[in-house]
Amino acid sequence: MTLPSRVRVSGPLTRYAKGFCEELATQGYTPLSAANQVRLMAHMSRWLDAQREGPEALTPVQVERFLRARRQQGYTAFLSKAGLAPLLGYLCTIGVVPAPQPPVAQTPLEHLLEHYRNYLEQERGLAASTVRFRLGEARSFLAQHTHGERLALDQLTAADVVRSVLRECRHRSVGYAQGLVTALRSLLRFLYLEGHTPTLLANAAPAIASWKLAPLPRAVEPRQVQALLRRCDRRTAIGRRDVAILTLLTRLGLRCGEVVALEIDDIDWSCGEITIDGKGRRHERLPLPPDVGEALVSYLRRGRPRTGSRKVFVRHRAPYGRLGPSAITGRLYQLCDRAGVGRISSHRLRHTAATQMLRHGAPLEEIAEVLRHRDLLTTATYAKVDREALRELARAWPGGDA
Repeated sequence: MTLPSRVRVSGPLTRYAKGFCEELATQGYTPLSAANQVRLMAHMSRWLDAQREGPEALTPVQVERFLRARRQQGYTAFLSKAGLAPLLGYLCTIGVVPAPQPPVAQTPLEHLLEHYRNYLEQERGLAASTVRFRLGEARSFLAQHTHGERLALDQLTAADVVRSVLRECRHRSVGYAQGLVTALRSLLRFLYLEGHTPTLLANAAPAIASWKLAPLPRAVEPRQVQALLRRCDRRTAIGRRDVAILTLLTRLGLRCGEVVALEIDDIDWSCGEITIDGKGRRHERLPLPPDVGEALVSYLRRGRPRTGSRKVFVRHRAPYGRLGPSAITGRLYQLCDRAGVGRISSHRLRHTAATQMLRHGAPLEEIAEVLRHRDLLTTATYAKVDREALRELARAWPGGDA
């Protein structure tokens, strides 16, 4: 088996080969995978030497030239920028390769969107996911009112706003439509404040009808939760990670984003508390139930790979790094398929945590604190699924037996 340290690197990248090998080992690459990465480094170093250039010349244009040369020479692996990511990422981290620069806005539309991004991030202080959503909706709306490269916003009318909402929301869910209208109103307020529109058109966006507390929370039955947990192989590292994640979802009602954001320093073992980085950039402390703590300890001691990352949940294949929300969702669906319980979303497990607390006598105020609801009315919807309590309030049907 070839060891990465035995791959010969000549040229301007020679001095960085040893550090790259150490970084690959830290990231959990197997000796074979690490050796392949170092071979790629050796090829790039030879190419730079032939070009009589140093690593500081590895701009996006030069990287594309190297990939083109690699394809022409008949290589069949590492032919894209994604394949170069570990190497370029390491060289960028140690300051050898210039950091990638964000694309420069070229058109009036791009300039306006960049200005709007700064407004959302700096003045409004919105979360990154909210900024991405609102920018996407802003781009879609503004593109409808762009003629060539010219923005025709000074002629925008309330009727244009209404038509846009009706067209975009026609085949959308109520929740998505409400978010779209909120994003559009935000954009219209920004356009007015910046002088792009002569009148404030935010109120022209029609409200989306929705009856608060109308839908019933769709909780998962305890037997289904147990079926999911039984499908986790606790003898393996990934199985112990699955148990820890499922326990957090079902016992504390965490969101996927909150699970992946959890760091080791967020767990206060002496006080039995856990700090959650929740929606709206709020940090809140929750009690750490014994079963949740045991699941986390089992994973941290006998499952989590050795890595410099402070995230609790990390990948189990190189490169080690934080899990994304989509990874948790995909893993949950795999467990559902194995257990034969149908696809269950993480948000339904959040409903499960609330309904179980309610059935065990927890008042709505405590449930609201655990779920971190800003409005108690949001928590009140769970009272409708407590059938036993509602049965006591039900009046007998005239002429009936009950």
